[in-house]
Amino acid sequence: MDFLPQDGRLPKEEKLKKLVVHLLSGRVPSIAVVALTDIYTGTTDFISADDAKKKMKEWVGTDESRFYPHVALHDFEAWLIPYWPEIQRLAGSNRRPPAGAPESVNHSKPPAYHLVEVFRTGSKGKKYVKPRDAKRILRNQDLATAAQMCPELKAFLDTILTIAGHAGKSR
Repeated sequence: MDFLPQDGRLPKEEKLKKLVVHLLSGRVPSIAVVALTDIYTGTTDFISADDAKKKMKEWVGTDESRFYPHVALHDFEAWLIPYWPEIQRLAGSNRRPPAGAPESVNHSKPPAYHLVEVFRTGSKGKKYVKPRDAKRILRNQDLATAAQMCPELKAFLDTILTIAGHAGKSR
């Protein structure tokens, strides 16, 4: 499995299609391409998870069965919310988690904003830094915990497991 970060934003339209075609038909072709984007990208590109997946599929071509679009609702940090006790520990905070299911925390105050706030106000005095702190939050955690609370994460993990030949292995 190769990861190709896109500098914070998924390519759109023809650029995404060219990238996927290149990956699927290059010198060493990939067997599949799994794309992951946030709904909250700082733009109005997507209005919902279904809208984002539909647009990505249209951009690449609906006949390309080896392309799997996925979405983090509303941003990646929704998938960290199930580990709130660890977030509290790392931030030195007793702030309560956002109400509701992690993937329902919405555009008005996306999950990342909650993490920024809990770190900013916590006693450890550290700013939330996604690469550093996401890794620390997830260290020694069972992803099945978040997958049970986050249907989009579960779908993403199930796609990866299916492509890898382990269909039905996620909980």
